[in-house]
Amino acid sequence: MALNQSFVGRSYRLPWVYEVGREGIRDLAYAIGDLNRAYRDPEVAKSFGHADIVATPTFATVLAVRSHHVVTDDPELGMDYSRMMHSSQRFINHRPIKPGDRLICEVHVDDISSRMGNDYITLRSELLTEDGEAICSAIATLIVRGEKPVAAQEGDSA
Repeated sequence: MALNQSFVGRSYRLPWVYEVGREGIRDLAYAIGDLNRAYRDPEVAKSFGHADIVATPTFATVLAVRSHHVVTDDPELGMDYSRMMHSSQRFINHRPIKPGDRLICEVHVDDISSRMGNDYITLRSELLTEDGEAICSAIATLIVRGEKPVAAQEGDSA
């Protein structure tokens, strides 16, 4: 089943504010194996010019994944989540995320396309403070595998 093309251009906002906490920052740094002490030790962070610890550059994933579900869980999209794979992720950080930040997240469906029997959906999650300060853009492409692999056509390179 192909993804519903009418979703391109839609935007959704998570219905709550996420307050960033020190332990959440530390937990994610440990979980991903990032040993940079600026994510755990306030004194080290201060030596880099920060008032407190800061989050890893990929911390936006915490909210981005939640925002993805606002889109992918909508039955009208037509996504079979059991066939979904994560293809790519990139972050455009405007400033470090820090404890006490109160963030909102808006997700935008930037593209839906089909290639070789698979559907691709590109989601852009914009993290902002409650006051509207841009913090991070997290852009992800998800692949929904087709039911049957499409045979390579003559002339296609392997």
